[in-house]
Amino acid sequence: MLPPRYIYDPVRDYFVEAGAITKFALRFFKEAFKAPYEFQEFFRQCFLLGYKTLPLVGVTGFIMGLVLTLQTRPTLIEFGAEAWMPSMVGISIVREIGPVVTALICAGKIGSGIGAELGSMKVTEQIDAMEVSGTNPFRFLVVTRILATTFMIPLLVILADFIALSGSFLVENAKGAVSWQLYFNQVFAHLDFSDMLPATIKTFFFGFAIGLVGCYKGYGAQKGTAGVGRAANSAVVIASMILFVLDFVAVLVADVFYEL
Repeated sequence: MLPPRYIYDPVRDYFVEAGAITKFALRFFKEAFKAPYEFQEFFRQCFLLGYKTLPLVGVTGFIMGLVLTLQTRPTLIEFGAEAWMPSMVGISIVREIGPVVTALICAGKIGSGIGAELGSMKVTEQIDAMEVSGTNPFRFLVVTRILATTFMIPLLVILADFIALSGSFLVENAKGAVSWQLYFNQVFAHLDFSDMLPATIKTFFFGFAIGLVGCYKGYGAQKGTAGVGRAANSAVVIASMILFVLDFVAVLVADVFYEL
């Protein structure tokens, strides 16, 4: 039988990790509002993390719209509710499927990329060299990346939603000869401000969580090149778990918002 201290090790490690991430986040807010600001690096990261991720997000959103429509259409036809297809797909994608799936894709690509990049810089002592040269590595490497993910993920989600709806339209056009104008008129006729606002706001938190976890894991990587792999892997796992928790909280808040 294991000694009692081994039983509580996972619980202890969980709280230690949560405390370390919280401390890392507080340091981010402290450094983010201090001059000088790294605008050039921020825009470079927006290009790398946003524009470079757009093809993957676009393909994922397009397939998501196709599959959702193909899977749902027979059931709606069976109940004689085929006319509700555009509004059903639009609400499903905008409210939940689009933000969550896009954020998970970005957690896998962006989160692991940040973790591996900063992790390799850490184990090769490039971050230490920046500190010796008088540069603030946290502000240059961490703050710019977290801000970039915070602002780029919402844009990627909006584009993914539109591409997913376009994929759904192609299915509807092929199956039922529905025009572009009619399809999107039905989509937006049933989308309210209360649908889009919570779905958009939570994507900022998704982006912040992805950038924060990726930078935290990469900035604290240890034990050589093996630590880089662990940093990239754990960044994806932890970021994905946090995304589900944030989405659950956002759904609860949105539910209260709808009732008001």
